[in-house]
Amino acid sequence: MAGVKLIVAYPTPTDIDAFEKVYTEEHVPMAVEKLGGKTKLVATKILSMADGSAAPYYRIAEVYFPSMEALGACAESEGGQETIAHAVEISSGGAPLFMVAEEEVFEF
Repeated sequence: MAGVKLIVAYPTPTDIDAFEKVYTEEHVPMAVEKLGGKTKLVATKILSMADGSAAPYYRIAEVYFPSMEALGACAESEGGQETIAHAVEISSGGAPLFMVAEEEVFEF
């Protein structure tokens, strides 16, 4: 089975500097420590839409897991619940969007 990932899309925050501080100093370390079973975390900052206009999301986090079972166990764990709640709490631009995806990789 292909790997799966939890994708969290954060709307543009009301105060970007404040969001960045709490995201980098609190949230990412929390995710690293408390999300059991993960294999990789990719934190992306969206610069703009392809046409140069403002994007509806400011950051996207992708947390990779070896299986759907591992992702589910993490999401149901105390550390997973705490980290998810913190993601919602720090998202000042609106509720973050949580998605689960199966990954297919093409390497060149």
